Amino acid sequence: MSTHNNIENGTILGTVSGTVLTVLVNIGSSDIIKTVVLAVLGAVVSFCVSLLLKWIACKLKSKNKKAI
Repeated sequence: MSTHNNIENGTILGTVSGTVLTVLVNIGSSDIIKTVVLAVLGAVVSFCVSLLLKWIACKLKSKNKKAI
């Protein structure tokens, strides 16, 4: 029974590693650069939106405290 599990694990490992290597070979360097640039841009935009929302929330809180 343990031999059967080892064969399955070996088959799974071979399939996964073959798939990963095939994907790595087929991805061009320009795709990787584009992905990195878009990831950085997304992180910067997300950070800026978070700061803007925090600033708006603080303004609304201070406005409500003055009204009370």
